[in-house]
Amino acid sequence: QVQLVESGGGSVQAGGSLRLSCAASGRTFSDYTMGWFRQAPGKEREFVASIGRWGDSSTINYAGSVKGRFTISRDNAKNTVYLQMDSLKPEDTAVYYCAGLRYDSSQYNYWGQGTQVTVSS
Repeated sequence: QVQLVESGGGSVQAGGSLRLSCAASGRTFSDYTMGWFRQAPGKEREFVASIGRWGDSSTINYAGSVKGRFTISRDNAKNTVYLQMDSLKPEDTAVYYCAGLRYDSSQYNYWGQGTQVTVSS
């Protein structure tokens, strides 16, 4: 299995930026499509962005609420996936999780512990 550890969360004012990182260990990183999800208090976890195994632009997807503001990327040599978050809004406040979807699976079955992002107005 793969272990995932997020970092980079914190508190920022609206309009600011944060960059989340998710470091993977334990398995071949390029075997996994990687995704970012988030969960705000009292809400269900929701999809934010995903990137295919090799990082091709055609394999990148975003939720409509973050498209144009967030950028997902990965560095397979460093076993790390990133989420650059710009023009942050208070409604982006949530715990952000990275997740791995193995090439032979149909659902994300590896999750990190989450990192808190708080955006104040």
